[in-house]
Amino acid sequence: MDWVLALFLLLGTLIGLMVTGLPVAFAFIGVNVIGATVFLGGEIGLDQMVRNTVASVSNFSLAPIPLFLLMGEILFQTGVAFTAINAIDRLIARVPGRLSIVSVLGGTVFSSLSGSTIANTAVLGSALLPDMLKRGYHPSIAMGPIMATGSIAMLIPPSALAVLLGSLAGISIAKLLIAGIIPGLLMAAVFLVYIITRCSLRPELAPAYDLDMSTSWARWKPFLVYVVPLLGIFVVVVGSILGGLATPTESAALGSVASVIAVIAYGKFSTGSMLKAISETAKISVMILFIIAGSVTFSQILAFSGASNGLLNLINGLDAGTVSVLLAMLAILLLLGAFMDQVSMIMITLPFFIPLAQTLGIDLLWFGVLMLVVMEISFTTPPFGLLIFVMKGVAPPEISLGDVYRAAFPFILLALTVLGLLILIPDLATWLPNLIRR
Repeated sequence: MDWVLALFLLLGTLIGLMVTGLPVAFAFIGVNVIGATVFLGGEIGLDQMVRNTVASVSNFSLAPIPLFLLMGEILFQTGVAFTAINAIDRLIARVPGRLSIVSVLGGTVFSSLSGSTIANTAVLGSALLPDMLKRGYHPSIAMGPIMATGSIAMLIPPSALAVLLGSLAGISIAKLLIAGIIPGLLMAAVFLVYIITRCSLRPELAPAYDLDMSTSWARWKPFLVYVVPLLGIFVVVVGSILGGLATPTESAALGSVASVIAVIAYGKFSTGSMLKAISETAKISVMILFIIAGSVTFSQILAFSGASNGLLNLINGLDAGTVSVLLAMLAILLLLGAFMDQVSMIMITLPFFIPLAQTLGIDLLWFGVLMLVVMEISFTTPPFGLLIFVMKGVAPPEISLGDVYRAAFPFILLALTVLGLLILIPDLATWLPNLIRR
């Protein structure tokens, strides 16, 4: 079969199954059954599909994913995360858009403790959105920062998606985790500048209100008690990797243990909350592993059918410049992000993008960070950005989906600006991970 027909058959079937509402994991399995029958020799191909499934989820490098997710779920389910955000709230003084700033700072702190963007957005939305709307904040300046900052959890370690991307793309997981720190902090800084500038020019967007101006110690004490110790978890995870003391899997395990110790120290430990945290972690982890299991065979079928090599040869034959091809790959990711989840985006594009990037001599670590930033943007990209629906779920009924879209739009533009900076200055992504001790 011609590679073009093979490509249309495989991708067309996959997208068609997704459009019908079939879960992504089962869509991959369905197209794999067809592909194994057509391209891998029928029954022999189906046997190979089963072997691939077992091998894909037996990969030890995927172990940090559930451990990083568990870190955030423990702090979320026990309520420690809410306490930390309230402590940050007490510390911020009178500034334009105060509560929006609290959401960015609080979300950035929680991003360093959670591998889940969903948990990050749910915490911020539940803790801050009702108070912001009650105080007269415009929905755009209330919801926008929460969604934008919630997705930063994908960049700042611990990041479950960075582990998945590094494992499948052959990029050092340790370096990819560390590489997200500067882009994540840069993203947060850009959001802060935008909020302060916009609320200074239009104070009606975030009406000022009287604060309980307690003593300086009364404002700083909650921060020192409930935030600074939690940052020790981030130091344990990142410091152990930077210092060459632990692998990503070991650092993830250390972070989970540190989260349990923190919960016990704050007196928030309970059997019910821990079981809930474990249950939620298991749900998300199983979903990811199912998609991985289906996508590994999908990649193999693409290669065996000739579709991967055919597309690569076509692109190489166009004699396009490296920058043009890079921008085209990122544009494809942005387009896919408007319609599917991030794990599916990785699984569909990696079989094409990684060989292409290697052929063009693109630094895979830098490219991996760019992919993470694009997928971070896609979390809030209409019409199907995942965090858009998380925000709609925690928002009051009178907030329409259109309101959520409008709130996300300015922050999408800001994130694209940061993406442009990373393209122009690759050292923003690669400098810090190159400091890791071997």
